[in-house]
Amino acid sequence: MRIVRSTLIGTAVAIALCGRNGEVQAQQASGDQKASNQPAMQEVTVTGIRASLEESLTIKKASTNVIDVVTSEDIGKMPDKNVADSLKRVPGVTVSPSGATEGGFDENDRISLRGTGPSYTQTLIDGHNVSSGDWFVLNQAGTVGRSVSYTLLPSELVSKVLVEKSSQASLLEGGVAGSVNIITRKPLDIKAPFTFEASGGAVYADLPGKTDPQLSALANWHTDDSTFGVMLQGFYEKRHLRRDGVEILGYDQIQKDTPIETAHPDLLNVWYPHEMGAVLFEQERKRTGGLMNVEFRPSDRVDLDLSGFYSKLDAPNYNRNYLIWPAAFVSLGAGQAPNAGYTVTNGTLTGAQFTGHPGTVYGVYDQISRPDASSDSAFINLDGHFTLTERFRLDGQVGWSQGHGKTPTQNVSETNQGVGQGGFWQLNGMGRAPDFGLTGVNYTQPLDPPQAMTFGWIFGAQNTDVVDKETWGKLDATFDMDDSGAWKDLRFGARYAKHTRESTDVINQGPTFSCTPVTPTCPAGGGADPANYPTTHSNYPSDFNTFGGNIPTGIWYWTPAQLATYNGPGLVQRDPILRAYPSLWFKLSEPDTAAYVQADFKGDRWSANIGVRYVQTKEDTTTYTPMNCFQAPSTPTCPAGLTNLVATGSLFGAYQAVPVSQTYNDVLPSANLRWEFDKDVIGRLAASETMTRPDYSALAGQTTLNPPPNPTTVPTPHGSGSTSNQYLAPIRSYNYDAGLEWYFAPRSVLSAALFYMDLKNYVSYGTITKDYLTFGSTIPAAGLVIPYDLTYPINSKGRVQGLELAYQQAFGNFGIDANYTFADGKQTADVNGGDSRLVGTSKNTYNIGGYYENAIFSARVSYNYRSAFYSGLDRSTAFSQDSIGTLAASFAWYISNNWSLNLDGQNLNNPTLKYYALDTTQPRAFYRNGRQYYLTVRAKF
Repeated sequence: MRIVRSTLIGTAVAIALCGRNGEVQAQQASGDQKASNQPAMQEVTVTGIRASLEESLTIKKASTNVIDVVTSEDIGKMPDKNVADSLKRVPGVTVSPSGATEGGFDENDRISLRGTGPSYTQTLIDGHNVSSGDWFVLNQAGTVGRSVSYTLLPSELVSKVLVEKSSQASLLEGGVAGSVNIITRKPLDIKAPFTFEASGGAVYADLPGKTDPQLSALANWHTDDSTFGVMLQGFYEKRHLRRDGVEILGYDQIQKDTPIETAHPDLLNVWYPHEMGAVLFEQERKRTGGLMNVEFRPSDRVDLDLSGFYSKLDAPNYNRNYLIWPAAFVSLGAGQAPNAGYTVTNGTLTGAQFTGHPGTVYGVYDQISRPDASSDSAFINLDGHFTLTERFRLDGQVGWSQGHGKTPTQNVSETNQGVGQGGFWQLNGMGRAPDFGLTGVNYTQPLDPPQAMTFGWIFGAQNTDVVDKETWGKLDATFDMDDSGAWKDLRFGARYAKHTRESTDVINQGPTFSCTPVTPTCPAGGGADPANYPTTHSNYPSDFNTFGGNIPTGIWYWTPAQLATYNGPGLVQRDPILRAYPSLWFKLSEPDTAAYVQADFKGDRWSANIGVRYVQTKEDTTTYTPMNCFQAPSTPTCPAGLTNLVATGSLFGAYQAVPVSQTYNDVLPSANLRWEFDKDVIGRLAASETMTRPDYSALAGQTTLNPPPNPTTVPTPHGSGSTSNQYLAPIRSYNYDAGLEWYFAPRSVLSAALFYMDLKNYVSYGTITKDYLTFGSTIPAAGLVIPYDLTYPINSKGRVQGLELAYQQAFGNFGIDANYTFADGKQTADVNGGDSRLVGTSKNTYNIGGYYENAIFSARVSYNYRSAFYSGLDRSTAFSQDSIGTLAASFAWYISNNWSLNLDGQNLNNPTLKYYALDTTQPRAFYRNGRQYYLTVRAKF
């Protein structure tokens, strides 16, 4: 398969002169490409990989701004399976296989720039925002960020991706660290009047041992005179996922005057693991959707482009977690203490064994099936480009986007395990998974021994539907100056958008049944009738334990169908009024208005732009605070004077809706300079102020309250918990860049760049004390006003500084591509006990890859490494991902000009994702997802 391409400067001129909005970002980044000292255009013949690399370097070299580019020649010819997989090879870019702290999977999901968190990088499609949702329930209602889930964005959509690392006034605000602009293909960009492209194949995932179909197609037609065109794209991608894991769900400290501290005073304030489990996660992902584009260009002066996109990820999943409960050993153990021989390392109880006490629960087994979890994203966008005179142009855009994250159902069983049996654990740092288990329990059979298993609870958020929506409209104008001077044009424009995100129908299910008489399997106070237990069971796969630790294996479980029956009508309470749970409700509305002015300049050996963008954001949030008071008969009632009460008929009590409105204004100056020391040596300087708005859960997240155990003592003890902060200011940053690039040969570059970000209003965590009216079994009927010490987000300060190095060189049909990024990020304000870490900062990131390509065959191998980074708080303790490296490879056979065969491999080194808490003495999780192999046939006519 041969592709004819012009030289670098010829391609750059074509891109710069393109007049459509999808290319506006490339045009803005590239500026005026006409330079008198450039060589004449020539024609060279290159093939797929080399053509992509050539075009990427062409745009980067000609740009006034600091950018990187990834291009794709044909449908699905990105080297990876979603856009994030490809972007991880760009210097300064890091990726994460998870949306928050749920632990990673086998597909990259979030993008970050230059040592910051995913929420600080803006993702655009054709220059506009795109709404999306998350399929995982904790990301829907718990940690809700600003970032876009790339699991909804298959690589088939992409013409090219622009990574904007320096800002300019004409660029949409919202990315503190930068933005990623995904440019889709347009009907009139394709030369042939009719084109049809299709790919069909299969993916094999070795851990689940499943093979699934992968299909995509593109049909494009336009008139012979290229005045009207229609493009249709569609994709259907299915695959199975299995994740084996060991989890430690947080750490607690041993308190004074507890039974274990009384027996062993040396254990005061020592950390210990809260829960520790062997977890099996299985999922079937089905991604379906497509892109439609209609383009009308009746003359050189008018271009109209209407595009529509829809992508849905059906993501049913089943998670099983067989947990021992060290918290029961330490805090609830009827005065017991660890046996002799326990170990403490770096202030953590790393090894302990406990003798069982009758009636004490030492293990918990959660089985959670989410049969209809999903996420989706859609947009409709109309771009218009009008040349009114030879010097004056208008570009307009109006659009709408909406995304959902849904968990309509959770079928759950929680059983108590190891009742009275005792257990042990041994932490092994990050070298291998911990050892742990329960004494005398047969993991492969339920009720063995019978007294060791009792009913626990049925829990879970239901009806979760987080709706993310944005509408926008903008108008940009460009006035070309007299060609005799260095001032080339003046740009100005305005934009209005309204963004909303809300979820207000969540319930928290619970059991409705009880059993009598009281028996070991039917505890007092209600529980499951053993007659309702499924009579058959399955077991964990025989190859589950690949982590090297001594952990429970062959664990029994009920199938999703059995859990659905176990959670059937009459057995679980899902009434939308009785089980209404406003703790997980929130509303946010953000109308924002922006205006900008920018001047572009061009000299014989230089180009520059300078401008300022003004943004006003109006932010309305509503959170729901638990009042712990009830309207039901014979229970405490809410005191007079409380307003905005909701869910007063709920079994969880009434909640008070708390609306807050605020308005903030931002003036964002920017300047970029490109200087040609030689026609192949480019220097760059950039300075700008950028902003992004705080995460949704930071502004309008849930409030959780944990009352003190003895609230009536004097002085009144404090409770604990967490809350959000509706008064957070936007994150602002002063950004500075300096770089040097040497394009020493075709498709080759050697570059170095320094960057510095001075973060103002960085969102960190602090502590606040608030009083709440509280009711409970140990509290007088009238209730008590109790102080709570709450963890909550606050505005702080931080900075990130770093270095990017890149080397790319072609050796005939061979080539090498390598880069390295150093990022040093920290909080500079003394908050959160002096913790100075920034979320998302990996100190070292590097990529190294090589390729070979001729007329009939190509091969590409790449390795990506990212060092450890802090992910934030999870269950009130720190959560960090350890370093990880991944290996991928791609092979293609060009059978003819119309047919090709591709074999791709992801995660070929079978990496283990590892996480830890305060330090590597405290492991949090070990996950393995296995390898994936894709075999694809492509056709083009």
